Amino acid sequence: MSTTTIDTQSLYRRIEHVVPEVEWAGFEADIEAINRLKKERNAVILAHNYQTPEIFHCVADIVGDSLALARESVDVEADVIVMAGVHFMAETTKMLNPDRTVLIPDLRAGCSLAESITATDVRGLRETYPGVPIVTYVNTSAAVKAESDICCTSGNAIKVVESLGVDRVIMLPDEYLAQNIAAQTDVEVITWAGHCEVHERFSPGDIEQIRTDHPGAVVVAHPECPPEVIAVSDMSGSTAQMLNFVETTKPAKVALITECSMSDNIAAGMPEVEFVRPCNLCPHMKRITLANIRRALETMSHPVEIDPDVADRARLAVQRMLDVK
Repeated sequence: MSTTTIDTQSLYRRIEHVVPEVEWAGFEADIEAINRLKKERNAVILAHNYQTPEIFHCVADIVGDSLALARESVDVEADVIVMAGVHFMAETTKMLNPDRTVLIPDLRAGCSLAESITATDVRGLRETYPGVPIVTYVNTSAAVKAESDICCTSGNAIKVVESLGVDRVIMLPDEYLAQNIAAQTDVEVITWAGHCEVHERFSPGDIEQIRTDHPGAVVVAHPECPPEVIAVSDMSGSTAQMLNFVETTKPAKVALITECSMSDNIAAGMPEVEFVRPCNLCPHMKRITLANIRRALETMSHPVEIDPDVADRARLAVQRMLDVK
């Protein structure tokens, strides 16, 4: 047996609980090539929690939610960073690593939230609400971040909002996240009507059906879900907080109300937990594949570039977020 086969088979053991061997046969060559190319290019791969298990567990060097990827990207020792995620994540990584090459394997990997608001919209909000700080979710373009005061993620939004020491903030673009944060703070939150196309599809009826079909299941929902979904769930949190909850409490049965690859990635290492999978897929995340990650490293495509003035202003909003402890 060759060294390559031994190496790839050891990787397969990480995900054999969630990926059938017949599927693995189609992944193996790309995984071997990607791990070889990373060494040749002095590259690292950042992968969001919504990536599929063969990416998340077999080629990624750093995994996590948006906040973790942003924080950890600045500490990597690499010439090239490949973002296995969506475009706004690649932009954020480029802003924080201006001297490194940042690649996005598919330029079509967008985000319904990022597309729901423009820099012009933000300037209009400033005119409508003069003096009110604008807190912008990281799920936005660099141009929108550049018009904002500070960024946030679903994991640190309350801390960010309350760190400003004001009575009222504008929080955009996710209306449901903003409403869910408003329910947990005395700060008045002005919202924008943007939604995640994955999370907005969940309803209280879905949760009721899960509880009927799977008695005893613990329901954990992402705060991009509608408030009425959060109200009937057992716990709500960012993907990192979801992961920590499952690892800490080890429920016998759990339903993660979010993009369904999240369940696969946790289940790979926790076969003792039964995952109920209400499977809503993010079409944008799923544009990232082993094949186009390999192609990105082979051809150095597609490099992320941001106008320097936009990048400087957006970087300030992101850095203010990172400075909130």
